[in-house]
Amino acid sequence: MGMNTRKIAGHNAGSSQSGKRRKLASIMALTLGLAVSGWQSSALADARTQAKRLHDRIASVPPTDAQLNTMATLITNGDRLGAAAVATTSSSFYNVTLKNFAAPWTNRDQSVFVPLNDYTATVIGMVRDDKPFNTLLSDDILYVGNPSSGAPAYTGNSNAHYESLEARNVDLRTALQETTQSSVLGIPAAATAGIMTTRAAAEAFFIAGTNRAMFRFTLLNHLCRDLEQVQDTSRSPDRVRQDISRSPGGDSRLFLNGCVGCHSGMDPLAQAFAYYNFDPASGTIQYTPGTVQPKYLINMDNFAPGYVTPDDHWDNRWRQGHNQLLGWASGLPGAGSGAKSMGTELASSDAFAQCQVEKVFRRVCFRSPSDTADRNEVDRIVGVFRNDSYSLKRVFQEAGVYCMGQ
Repeated sequence: MGMNTRKIAGHNAGSSQSGKRRKLASIMALTLGLAVSGWQSSALADARTQAKRLHDRIASVPPTDAQLNTMATLITNGDRLGAAAVATTSSSFYNVTLKNFAAPWTNRDQSVFVPLNDYTATVIGMVRDDKPFNTLLSDDILYVGNPSSGAPAYTGNSNAHYESLEARNVDLRTALQETTQSSVLGIPAAATAGIMTTRAAAEAFFIAGTNRAMFRFTLLNHLCRDLEQVQDTSRSPDRVRQDISRSPGGDSRLFLNGCVGCHSGMDPLAQAFAYYNFDPASGTIQYTPGTVQPKYLINMDNFAPGYVTPDDHWDNRWRQGHNQLLGWASGLPGAGSGAKSMGTELASSDAFAQCQVEKVFRRVCFRSPSDTADRNEVDRIVGVFRNDSYSLKRVFQEAGVYCMGQ
């Protein structure tokens, strides 16, 4: 009897311990489940925060609930680039981000407060359609509003078409259609040079002057270099035009130590624009094949022995000297005739690719690359840009992903 009692007591004690263990296991499982659930909720909340920041940076406006949910899910699943791609489908990416991104390139004041024009619209269209961005300075391309946009027909002597698109607040994501400059501007396809021969660019940079402005602002906007940064007094001055005094203020040292540094490289390249002008009376770009524009021959008495422009042949003197660090393409001759081939020379350089990525980085990250990590990321994105058919849309996505957690 005593033995049975002890056995029963032992059995009950064992059962009690077993029950306690089961109860403890249940509590631990519940606690773990709550912890996992909490972590998942926290991760999802963090993903939503990142998604909103990513959309804000790329599209310039908050996402819709549907966009936010889609992007957060993609981020949670590890597809951050896919989330960034959602942001680049937003109409605001085209109407706000890209318009403000390109607008300063279209005017000498580099102001964002200018109307939509054919230069800006062409940049927007090329990004939307993933056109290789290294054709920006050479292709026979133009984007105009499609018939359903309700804007008056595009004409080469007025900006009314684009101002109407903007006034109507049309969705540029869907309203733009591709055409060619040669079909609407009255210049041959061989004379087109991407955004350099749009009406807006011509009005800003071919008007009056000596056409050096077109070269200077193209260099500034698309290679991120101003003339002071590329001056090289070691280049030969034999192609410097007559209008540049060799002794400004009576001191030849000013020319030899200053002026020649810019003009010895710029003038042989800007000769590519010798047949172009903008006529303010008609409001149109002019192209005179075989006939050098009179502006190339002005002020000839400043230095009569100086260079007289005979045609539109250009040479890149910066392929030698310290400006070879701009990374000129080895497969190109470094010389040619006309703006199209010169635009190809500029856009094939390392500096062009680096410049586009740096501009996007500043636009999306709200700062310039500032440390080793930033510079390494910019270099990585430059590689992606070149390997992905020069897709600027992809650059926005890559930069957005890098900066979304900052």
